[in-house]
Amino acid sequence: MLTVSFTHCSYPIHIGHSIFENQALWQSLIASSQVCIVTNETIAPLYLSQLTAVFSGHQCDTVILPDGEVHKQLDAWLQIINTLAEKNHRRNTTLIALGGGVVGDLTGFAAACYQRGVHFIQVPTTLLAQVDASIGGKTGVNYHEMKNFIGAFYQPKAVIIDTDFLSSLPEREFRAGLAEVIKYALIRDKAFFDYLCQHVEAILGRSSDVLAYIIEVSCRTKIYFIEQDQFDQTGVRALLNFGHTFGHALESVLHYNILHGEAVAWGMRKACQLSQYLGYLSEDNVTQVNGLFKQLGLLISPPVDIEIDALLAFMRNDKKNNNDAIAVVLLKNLGDAFMTNEVASSLIKKIVSDFL
Repeated sequence: MLTVSFTHCSYPIHIGHSIFENQALWQSLIASSQVCIVTNETIAPLYLSQLTAVFSGHQCDTVILPDGEVHKQLDAWLQIINTLAEKNHRRNTTLIALGGGVVGDLTGFAAACYQRGVHFIQVPTTLLAQVDASIGGKTGVNYHEMKNFIGAFYQPKAVIIDTDFLSSLPEREFRAGLAEVIKYALIRDKAFFDYLCQHVEAILGRSSDVLAYIIEVSCRTKIYFIEQDQFDQTGVRALLNFGHTFGHALESVLHYNILHGEAVAWGMRKACQLSQYLGYLSEDNVTQVNGLFKQLGLLISPPVDIEIDALLAFMRNDKKNNNDAIAVVLLKNLGDAFMTNEVASSLIKKIVSDFL
């Protein structure tokens, strides 16, 4: 078990095999007689009945949302709020997010708003959500094409990471989740990057031991950053957005017809390319990074007919920007990240114009 500790709250992250149906674990986390499980149309047929069975002695309501980033909108958030209100959930209720990052973000934002705040627990079912989206308290929805434009910082009461979920994860979703794992290695842990390079076959073969290890290391790295900067104010936590300024813009301009991890993988490659251009990374460094992306099936290039100015416009609207400059996270070396807003827009345009 890992623990996230802030000044005014803390919560556990349970990582294990076959733990999401553990009655004793749930009893230790939930004191209320009311729970509401939020999931989506993909996950519900696979796992919802097992989880509702755990709460046979509770008032257990469910919300089943459509699947996909395109649905992370206010109407889906309102569907959760309406269910809570119609079923008379009180302030001591607990929401449970059973799904990937979209479900977690929507559920967390609903929990933050309903009656000014109720408990929620993250049960992430995708690799990306297990290593990233479920931890740290960033919740919210997209607004038009602007990623996570409306939301709140609101911490879960607990995170339950069951590695068994990964056995049913489609290959494309699994590989997309690996992008966030690589991110942690690139921003802080060169030894972890080397480990990933050396264990590609076991990772793609979904070795339970290897997956448990990379999930734990990724979670520890995220905890390291968020504990120093809970509300993303000092710039420390912003380093977790390596690849995301580029990636979020790509998601927006493609109307979310690309997986988040795929967009971030492309964004990290652009950030590495920019880091090399500015004299930080060597050509060998960039070749190493691209080699790992290629081996893991993440050497993805977007369509060449994307409007570059539209992509740059979304980058300028990124929440990390404090003025007219575009803030980007770059690498001084593999495992050593920093943020800058001193890169000329013309250079960023040059980098993003090269879609390879």
